[in-house]
Amino acid sequence: MADKMNVQSGYGFTSHQRRGEHGSLIRRASLLLMMRKPDLSARRVAEIQFRTHLASALAVLSIACLAAAHPVLAWAQGAVPPTDSNALYKQPGAPIDRRVDDLLSRMTLEEKVRQLDLYSGATALVDQHKDDTHATSAAHFLPDKAQEMWGDLGVGAIHDLNPTPEQANTIQQWVLAHNRLGIPALFIEEGLHGFDTGTVFPAPIGLAATWNPGIVQKVGAAIAAEARATGVGMILGPVLDLAREPRWGRVEEDYGEDPYLTGQLGLAYVQGAHGDSLSSDHSVVAEPKHFAGHGSPEGGTNTSPVHIGERELRSVMLKSFEPAIRDGKAMGVMAAYHEIDGIPITADPFLLKKILRQEWGFQGFVLSDLGAIQRLYNVHHVAATPKDAVCLGIKSGVDMQFYDFEHEVFQKSLMDCVHEGSLSPSDLDRAVRSVLRVKFALGLFDHPLIDPGLRARTYRSQAHLDLTLEAARKSMTLLKNDGHLLPLSKSTKKIAVIGPNADVAQYGDYENESNGAHISILAGIRALVPQAAIEFDAGKDIAAAVAKAKDADVVILGLGERQGISGEGFDRTDLGLPGNQEQLLEAVVGAGKPVVLVLENGRPLTIGWAKEHVPAILEAWYPGEFGGRAIAETLFGDNNPAGRLTITFPRSLGQLPDFYNFDPSRTHKYVDDDGAPLFPFGFGLSYTSFHYDHLAVQTPSPGSNGDVVVTVDVTNDGDRPGEEVAQLYVRQDVGSVETPDRSLKGFSRIVLNPRETKNVTFRLPQGQLAVWDTENKWTVEAGQYTLWVGGSSQASLTTKFVIHR
Repeated sequence: MADKMNVQSGYGFTSHQRRGEHGSLIRRASLLLMMRKPDLSARRVAEIQFRTHLASALAVLSIACLAAAHPVLAWAQGAVPPTDSNALYKQPGAPIDRRVDDLLSRMTLEEKVRQLDLYSGATALVDQHKDDTHATSAAHFLPDKAQEMWGDLGVGAIHDLNPTPEQANTIQQWVLAHNRLGIPALFIEEGLHGFDTGTVFPAPIGLAATWNPGIVQKVGAAIAAEARATGVGMILGPVLDLAREPRWGRVEEDYGEDPYLTGQLGLAYVQGAHGDSLSSDHSVVAEPKHFAGHGSPEGGTNTSPVHIGERELRSVMLKSFEPAIRDGKAMGVMAAYHEIDGIPITADPFLLKKILRQEWGFQGFVLSDLGAIQRLYNVHHVAATPKDAVCLGIKSGVDMQFYDFEHEVFQKSLMDCVHEGSLSPSDLDRAVRSVLRVKFALGLFDHPLIDPGLRARTYRSQAHLDLTLEAARKSMTLLKNDGHLLPLSKSTKKIAVIGPNADVAQYGDYENESNGAHISILAGIRALVPQAAIEFDAGKDIAAAVAKAKDADVVILGLGERQGISGEGFDRTDLGLPGNQEQLLEAVVGAGKPVVLVLENGRPLTIGWAKEHVPAILEAWYPGEFGGRAIAETLFGDNNPAGRLTITFPRSLGQLPDFYNFDPSRTHKYVDDDGAPLFPFGFGLSYTSFHYDHLAVQTPSPGSNGDVVVTVDVTNDGDRPGEEVAQLYVRQDVGSVETPDRSLKGFSRIVLNPRETKNVTFRLPQGQLAVWDTENKWTVEAGQYTLWVGGSSQASLTTKFVIHR
């Protein structure tokens, strides 16, 4: 037996000793009983039970004999076999933390480190795959490959598989039957604005333009339901970085530049994904990312350093994450690639332990971004060896690697560090406990398999399709409408639809544009006004496009960006219209016909010429699979646009960074520019108009912790129904530290009929006024505050109030 012993001193024994044929029989029999169909004969059940009991007795006898031969195994004598159903961790009614502790106490070192590893699925576990991240629907599980990879130690999580429910169940059954303690696998996939081939929702930057947490919550719930129906229990989203560097390609994944708005929308997404219980068949763990400050990289290049101090970190960058974790109880967080002030995130216990866990009470697990731990060794150079990087990451508060190092290197490094004393068992156990807690919360120990019929009832359901169309409609943001060119008349006879974005449904990154209904602008217009003569030109030949424009009654230009120009890893040095689009725009406008510019893009663009010369501009972002329909409905008046910008449009690169809530010490004076934005944060027009009056504020009594209550009347002055986004901004006039010129503290999207007035109430908790003061603590300071209410960050209706302490 010497060649099979290889005992890890103090941590039990290896896989060959942990799993013999008796243990395997016990697990398989128990699993069969758990899954048995109603028509399983009593005789067959009795036979299985007999074999199980016999195998249990043989297993106990075998362990006793091994224990007599080797003192390390003596713990097993007289103990209840780990597969015994009486084990506390197998009791569904027991508190999760007690179940976690019980299971953890039974695990060997090898079993523990295996739970901290993420494995790629499509290229390793099945016999057919569409690409590196997707199994084909007809693919078969390869148990020999699984045995080769995992042996009998189980697996922490599986990613890049996107399985069918049948495939997920087959793999899960194998995992349960092939690890000593029956620990299930966790399937993790992407879910940014749609799951796999399911419903395609607007990209987050467009979804945020709705300023509607209710819509975002429904989208989170829909994505979760479609994912869980395939066996997936965790999705990598939402992205809660603040988009303060528009050259950065991942702006489209964010909810904008503001911490309060992003925080509220992120909370809504997490609440939708989690539902009433994570253990349901329609909820998943949401994983806010990229923790933290990732959206302000130096030079706008992905993964570059972020230059902020602790006050800005706490007051701005972390405020976008805090609600999702504190209030939404998010159970996953992704640690980002970059460093702040020389400390990489995956090596920063201040962020991952002190703030995230101690201050915010985070109970889930931290997953490194793909390769972020490896960067400690080969990019940041704060670790001398791969082993040092692995152990530094776990010690600092990361709980699971994401393809950072080869599995053998990662797992052996952790075991070696524990044996050497450079990684404490308590840090290792913290990481394992975090992963197990998520699996218990999802109910994977109690109902590990998914109903295969659920997918057909859930995937791309009519309710989800209706939701993505509603979200697209509510995201439409009208930036200009001179002379009330819009809405267009449905009796328009000749329409020229021109531009590279006009006949393709632009989804944005993390979505395959072959999925869904992929309705383009052109298709949407043709469906809505079939009687019109519509000419299309992609705009490659500008002269040909101009000829078609001259022959039309109105021109609709579909311009903007595409995948490969915007998205992860696609950072730009210029924010203008790409390719020949600026030349195309100017030439078509020169044809002298009315022009409507429709933008589909993932970041704000410097479209100064268009603002001066194009009468109507509609910002659609990446509006999802029904985006073309929503655009057409907006252009022709069936949908009154009410989207609002969640990110500032700069006039030029020289203005960057250019977000609305700047510190008052910043000047905006240039010799060649007045520093004013092209379009401000919160801005958006409607086919009607609104006005605000009767602004009033009620402050709490001195010493009270009550809310500041703000009320205002909002009136629809026009002759058609419309929606307005009422926005509340606040400034502390004098304080111990410099604070922004104004900051969003409340918003409300309301529906108003013609000539209707509604009284809108904002309840402002005093905690939202707190500053990270000179003594490094949160304080609501006494003194005078100014507030504004209106339809954008440039709201002018204002009053003041005083906080007494």
